Amino acid sequence: MTDAEIEITADLVHDLLQEQHPDLAGLAIREVAGGWDNQMWRLGDELAVRMPRTEGAPGLQRKERRWLPALAPRLPLPVPTPVRTGEPSARFAKPWTIMTWVPGEPLDHSSISRGDHAADTLAGFLRALHVEAPVDAPVSEDRGGHPKECTDGFDHFFQAVVPDDLAGDVRAVWDDAVAAPDWEGPPLWVHGDLHPANVVVSDGTLSGVIDFGAMFAGDPAWDLAAAWVVLPAGAASPFFDVYAHADKATIRRARGLAALKSLFLMLMGQNGDRGLPGGKPTWGPAGRAALDRVLRGDLV
Repeated sequence: MTDAEIEITADLVHDLLQEQHPDLAGLAIREVAGGWDNQMWRLGDELAVRMPRTEGAPGLQRKERRWLPALAPRLPLPVPTPVRTGEPSARFAKPWTIMTWVPGEPLDHSSISRGDHAADTLAGFLRALHVEAPVDAPVSEDRGGHPKECTDGFDHFFQAVVPDDLAGDVRAVWDDAVAAPDWEGPPLWVHGDLHPANVVVSDGTLSGVIDFGAMFAGDPAWDLAAAWVVLPAGAASPFFDVYAHADKATIRRARGLAALKSLFLMLMGQNGDRGLPGGKPTWGPAGRAALDRVLRGDLV
């Protein structure tokens, strides 16, 4: 998963800043735990440096640099926006980005105590984001389509982590999503990767959304799955009431995708507990809690 050609250290980040953005090189540099495609370093109080560490990460950063400046001004929650670009050099052969820092604690390290407020906040954010995308908007090779296109991935996660006593219920949720009608509207802007590590919390509610590297034009159900994956128990129904643009078919697809995402989080948590590369120990409990919310099925 990671590129081991060069170790990314605070000294390296400082040297790159000194070479390319010397006016920022005097700011404190602190490593930020987590991340998948990128390793992040906080720069002072208001900025962050995102250093790519997977083969696909530079492309994801280019996507964010291209589209976030246009999207961010109309979004009602803080999101990271690019302010400087780091060019490939002899010290580091990939492009890198300086972004604004979004304050708050990632949800996989925190919790939401104000569920109704968080539901309203997330619904307002997604209503603002989910507008028709331009014809040149990015598309995704592995997300954005109907759940029936993801059956292989679902089956893999299902076999890896679903407890035997839940297997029938989980399979029923997924089968219902696969049977739901397709999205019939135009492709909408979609974050594409809303889960507990990609939202931040302050004062018991959502305060920001991060990591737009997966964003694409497609079916909004991929984001609406966050009603179960991100929000606490009992918040899905008020969320959809406020969002107000999801028909029954979209909610069915979203619930199935929430099951898929929950299983993925559980698998990454399992890998983290085993010390495997790419594993995220904090994702396991978050995924299991999300799966429990999915299975309550209060909207179906």
